[in-house]
Amino acid sequence: MPPELKKGGVILVNKPYKWTSFDAVNSIKISLRAKIGHCGTLDPLATGLLICCTGAMTKQISQYQQLPKEYTGIFHLGAVTATYDLESEPEATKPFEHITNEQIAEAVKKLTGEIMQVPPIHSAIKRDGKRSYDLARAGKEVILEARPVIISEFEITAIQLPEVHFRVVCSTGTYIRSLANDFGELLGCGAYLSALVRTKIGNFDVKDALTPLQWKELWKPAPPKVADMPIKAE
Repeated sequence: MPPELKKGGVILVNKPYKWTSFDAVNSIKISLRAKIGHCGTLDPLATGLLICCTGAMTKQISQYQQLPKEYTGIFHLGAVTATYDLESEPEATKPFEHITNEQIAEAVKKLTGEIMQVPPIHSAIKRDGKRSYDLARAGKEVILEARPVIISEFEITAIQLPEVHFRVVCSTGTYIRSLANDFGELLGCGAYLSALVRTKIGNFDVKDALTPLQWKELWKPAPPKVADMPIKAE
């Protein structure tokens, strides 16, 4: 593998489905045998771009974290989940067939620009020194305050009820799961996030990224050529 990566570099990783961000980074770390960190967690059920910094470049992680992010995905109308995605079972089903394209467009309009967003209680945000998802799983009441985020672009790319396909460009700190939940509330039928891909971070594109397994394969030492193999004495 290139020795400059150990000194300091940037690796673009396409995180697989159901892998945690830690799993993806740790898999690469084992092969690289160098200091490495990622610039923004992706939920296990999401796929897409992770920027990983190695060596001295890990000091730049906070700068990469502040870059705007682009996502594509699917909102599923007609139900909600406790986690706002498919980590938990859909419940509180409601009719969705009456929802019109105009209503969807109006909901998009209300959720574009600077908005106040409440993070999911099933998130890594700390309350009293503990992760909110740990408190929620323990059955304790968790109240998180709304905070400002910026949805600079919100485009509906397809409507196939109960699924609504979208593309979003947003500021750091935005929870697309919360956006799904807010979207469903505005429509009055509920919604949860059923698919999510992080496609861009700043100017970095998932099209230029490799999966952890592809990185490991790329770094695998090449087998020795026949001419390089030692000749055994008879």
